[in-house]
Amino acid sequence: MLVIGVTGNIGSGKSTVCQILARLGAVIIDADKLAQETYKPHSRTWKELIDTFGKGILNPDEEINRQRLADIVFSQPEALARLNQIVHSAAYRLAKDRIETYRQQEAKIVVLEATLLIEANWLDLVDKVWLVAAPQDMVVQRVNRDRGVDESEVLARLRSQMPAEEKMKYADEIIYNDGDISHLESKVTELWHKYSREP
Repeated sequence: MLVIGVTGNIGSGKSTVCQILARLGAVIIDADKLAQETYKPHSRTWKELIDTFGKGILNPDEEINRQRLADIVFSQPEALARLNQIVHSAAYRLAKDRIETYRQQEAKIVVLEATLLIEANWLDLVDKVWLVAAPQDMVVQRVNRDRGVDESEVLARLRSQMPAEEKMKYADEIIYNDGDISHLESKVTELWHKYSREP
C-alpha cells in the first residue's frame, strides 16, 4: 500500500486535488475531519482545550466554538502552538489508526490530506509528499470567493503557515495549481498513473 500525503497552504487547492484522487480510486483521509473528531464534548482533547483556553470557548451545548478559539489563537503564536500541539497529537493517533485499518483492508493508495503535514511532523505516516502550490493573488481570490474571507485575514493565515517555498524541500511532487480545473485534473491524473504503476 502506498500512502501519499497531500499538503499545501490555505487556498492552494489541496481539497480539489484530493477530490480528483478520490474519483481515480484513492482512499482519502482528511486531517481536518480527524481534528474535528477530537473536539467531541467530554473527550480527552476537549477537556485539555478547556483547561488551556477556558470555558469561554464553549457554546451553551458544550460544543467548542471553533471561531472563538480561532480568534484567541491566531493573534498569539504561543497559543496557536499550544492548540496545534493538543489537537495534532490526538489527530495523529486517529490518522495512524485509519491508515492501519486501510492497510488491513488491502487498499492500494491512501491519501492523507493535511495542511500541516510537515509542521506537525506527520511525515512518518506517509511514503510520498505531494505539495499543492498556487500564486498568492490566486489564493486570496479563491478563499474570498469560496469562504467569504477577506484579503487581510487570508494573508494573516498565510503568514501563520510555513511558506510553500520551505515546504518544497520536503516534497516528492509539486503540483502548481495556477490554471483552470481541467489543467489541474490532467496534472493529478498523470501523477496518479505514475504512482499507481509503481510496485
